[in-house]
Amino acid sequence: MTVPIFLELVEAKAKVASIFPFCLGVYFSWYYTHQLNWGLSLMFFVAMLLFNMAVDAHDNYSDYKHATAKADEWKQKTNIIGVNHLSMTGIRNLIVSFVGVATVIGIAMTVMTGWPLLLMGVFCFAVGYFYAAGPRPISTTPFGEFFSGITMGFVIMLITVYLNTASSGLFTFELFWQVLLASGIAVFAISNIMLANNLCDADEDQLLNRKTLVYYLGKKGGLRLFVINYVLGYGCLILSVGLHYLPYTSLLVLLSLPLVIKNTRQFLAKQVKKETFKFAVKNAMILAVFCIVCIGVGTIANW
Repeated sequence: MTVPIFLELVEAKAKVASIFPFCLGVYFSWYYTHQLNWGLSLMFFVAMLLFNMAVDAHDNYSDYKHATAKADEWKQKTNIIGVNHLSMTGIRNLIVSFVGVATVIGIAMTVMTGWPLLLMGVFCFAVGYFYAAGPRPISTTPFGEFFSGITMGFVIMLITVYLNTASSGLFTFELFWQVLLASGIAVFAISNIMLANNLCDADEDQLLNRKTLVYYLGKKGGLRLFVINYVLGYGCLILSVGLHYLPYTSLLVLLSLPLVIKNTRQFLAKQVKKETFKFAVKNAMILAVFCIVCIGVGTIANW
């Protein structure tokens, strides 16, 4: 397996969906709670990336393994495993290795912090596994967008905040809701990556017997939700600044609007995986870069 094939197997281009909320968690902890633990944050960053890569590889693995006879052409000409004639055993071993290392790091962090991390970790592992496994994988249901957005956009940020505040006793039920609001821009951007994927794969999903959210909303309803999600994400950011959860420089993220609108219009015009899915990923990357830079500056300067 070459490096480019490996990166495609683990969908490296979508890893911004993990890094984005992680950075938000670090900034929120630093700015709002004035607590920061670089050691635990780094440990979580490594475990998070390994597990995220394992989930995406497992998604491709499960799609290939469970594809029906009708989808044989899709297996050989579209799925990365069939196209590159990859070893199923090798992929399975890679997944197990990544999950194993992430689990060891997670257990170590739980021992160092406390049981809340165990609960959040189990939730992430459960969603990660059932996202592409079991009799009815989450990715084939109408709940894929919700669980991808909440798990990656919110829970990753929540775990990051917990690791930085656990020793200070500042991690409370009130803080939980504050983090939920502050994570909104990441939650909706990440949810839109999944939604865009399902919009592009609407016909293919019918072939694979997947009844995603697009199946119930229809393409028109799915595209409308795609736009609404960005509006809600920006709204969460503005409200978080108003409530002083994030620094005032966070409002500079609004300068990303022209770029996001341009990409959104291009996606609304055509939903083709190889041509326009990239616009949802680009929007997430644009929002991630703007948030990491603009919120970061305000956090460091304490504005």
